[in-house]
Amino acid sequence: MTDAEWSAVQPLLPVPGWMRGRGGQPEAYCHRAILDAIRYLVDNGIKWRAMPADFPAWDRVYAFFRRWCDHVLIKEFHDRPRGRVREEAERDAEPTAGMIDSQSVKADAVVGADSRGFDGGKLINGRKRHVVVDTLGLLLGVMVTSADIGECAAAKVLLSG
Repeated sequence: MTDAEWSAVQPLLPVPGWMRGRGGQPEAYCHRAILDAIRYLVDNGIKWRAMPADFPAWDRVYAFFRRWCDHVLIKEFHDRPRGRVREEAERDAEPTAGMIDSQSVKADAVVGADSRGFDGGKLINGRKRHVVVDTLGLLLGVMVTSADIGECAAAKVLLSG
């Protein structure tokens, strides 16, 4: 993570209790190292347990990730820079229009039948990825469903949240 990226993300992170005078022990890992590990995991598509030794222990990285997800920080990490990019393009920070598309993907036999469906249009038994982007192509939402769910039904769920 570059210093510029870190300076944009750091204010979004919660300040640990011990730094606010609430007691507790100092955290053993730097938040920047944790974020670097999460970015590495997402970029390379590895499993949590396959985290290289250069990063903090995988279970600590996962614990921070879960805590940040529970506090909606992961969504904030995405949404705030998107708003800034839109403003730099002389647009409103919040988009008023979007586009949705989906892709059906075959599911392996190990994928449970309850999470698979049959897409009759593409003749695929599996899952479907639904993606919503704004007019600049910036991501607004992603959802994975069984392949028998259409864009209209997925859009209602994606745009309601």
